[in-house]
Amino acid sequence: MSKLAQALIVLDFQKALQYSYDFKGLLKKVNDRITLYRQANLPIIFVQHHDQNVVHDSDLWKFPKELDKQKEDLIVEKSHDNAFFKTNLNELLMQNSIRTLEICGAQTEYTCNATIVMAHGLGYKILMEHDMTTTFDNDYLTAEDTISFFEELWSKRFVEFQ
Repeated sequence: MSKLAQALIVLDFQKALQYSYDFKGLLKKVNDRITLYRQANLPIIFVQHHDQNVVHDSDLWKFPKELDKQKEDLIVEKSHDNAFFKTNLNELLMQNSIRTLEICGAQTEYTCNATIVMAHGLGYKILMEHDMTTTFDNDYLTAEDTISFFEELWSKRFVEFQ
């Protein structure tokens, strides 16, 4: 079994992304990680995005009902790809003496990448499991290739993969 970080951060795992690559498969894996963190009494932080396309309080903004989000879990709302930008995420982590993070969620090349690079720049240690982000096909790469590309980019530079 892989080791746990001091907190699990679930990025933008909202209904707006429900048609992204292997969303249902990733949902199961994210819930499995959530279960491990709950069993270890470690914090779980859900980051929730809103903008002109994903309007606050709209159906697309909501978390899927199958996602194991509980009332006691922490939520950070954001309106930029970087989950640290103009949010209380860094303060929340510092208040709880959290220096090691596990990151998963969506969207690989946007929120996941921006947040991973920023977290590294702020001195956080980042742990990840492989294939724990999702995205869509784009004009240049399939979703699978995008995920592989970014995992290779993050590996040994920003992230310690389990």
